[in-house]
Amino acid sequence: MRLPFELFVAYRYTRSRGRSGFVSFISGVSMLGIALGVAALIIVLSVMNGFQKEVRDRMLSVLAHVELVGPGNRLSGWPAVQQTAQRHPEVVATAPFVVGQALLSRGEQVQGAAVRGIDPIAEAAVSDIGRSMLGGSLGSLKAGEFNVVLGRELARNLDVRLGDKVTLIIPQGQVTAAGMIPRLKQFNVSGVFEMGHAEFDSGLALISLADAQILYRLGGDVSGVRLKLADLHRATEVARQLALTLPPDVLPVDWPSQNRNWFAAVQTEKRMMFIILTLIIAVAAFNLVSSLVMAVNEKRADIAILRTLGATPSSIRQIFLVQGVVTGCIGTVLGVAGGALVAFNIDVILPAIEHALGFKFLASGVYYISELPSDPQLADMVWVAGVSMLLSVLATLYPSSRAAATQPAEALRYE
Repeated sequence: MRLPFELFVAYRYTRSRGRSGFVSFISGVSMLGIALGVAALIIVLSVMNGFQKEVRDRMLSVLAHVELVGPGNRLSGWPAVQQTAQRHPEVVATAPFVVGQALLSRGEQVQGAAVRGIDPIAEAAVSDIGRSMLGGSLGSLKAGEFNVVLGRELARNLDVRLGDKVTLIIPQGQVTAAGMIPRLKQFNVSGVFEMGHAEFDSGLALISLADAQILYRLGGDVSGVRLKLADLHRATEVARQLALTLPPDVLPVDWPSQNRNWFAAVQTEKRMMFIILTLIIAVAAFNLVSSLVMAVNEKRADIAILRTLGATPSSIRQIFLVQGVVTGCIGTVLGVAGGALVAFNIDVILPAIEHALGFKFLASGVYYISELPSDPQLADMVWVAGVSMLLSVLATLYPSSRAAATQPAEALRYE
């Protein structure tokens, strides 16, 4: 198969060892540096995606995909709102709720917490709390019995166990001649859950929906209705559609909006990590510049002979452009393959490293997870490969231009 003149010469130069092995060594180091940089970037981005997915899943095991809330956290006529939401094809389950703030006390221990009034049967359809119980059950939250289910850390901080009593102090009290007096109610601890998310394990208390309505003086009203969707990624779209069919005083709130700051922080951290690790590829690209400059100096006589045989400066430039791009392409392909291999098998590779070194990188008691999560995404790999190839192309511009500027007579003067 006949190759274009420039590709043929570039192919020969790429395979050539040169007069000394030093140029080939620098070129090999450049290729290896690009491969390592690309692999490191893919692995880190995959792990960050894994952590984001892990935290998101744990958050959504407690939070709703969409919440329909009323003004001032008070929704009147909520059964009609619930029926309207249930008619949407994406909604698979609904559950009314009451939410409020309270202080929980037992003896000298006092902890602030978010109190959520729930219907245990309906709640089981929209969240995973019922499957994360360490003791007791959500079914114990019966109307009029004033039972409470606490997060594991909240129960530990209050030093309570199943069967103990805690006092809920509601800041919305009643005005008397002596001033504002908060409302107090004693509850029995009937369950403890652990979701693996510090915000909920240390600051969430669940009580019966009817008890919460009495406690917060809502009568038959609730704070809102929680929705579970068939596809959580369509939460924003579904919330926008529901806003068109619900009364104007009902506000649909999707989970990305509820956690906008957290997800924005994660995306910013991911972008910064991408920029920082791209510097590894940039350093390898600088090595590629050095290797090509030395290759041009070594091939000055060959370039001069090609020029005397009729090769144009543009052809000479293309020869070294192809040589540099091939080096960068090989390094990028090796890096993508190596990074993907590690990212997809990190659940096997990390335990092997931990076993060999004799310690664990992630202690489950500290991080709530004992395995390093990884979520490789094709879009990230394409971006990394594209940036690597762009840097490789930029690295060849100066050496190839220098080769094209070689004067035949001057280059052959001392040959």
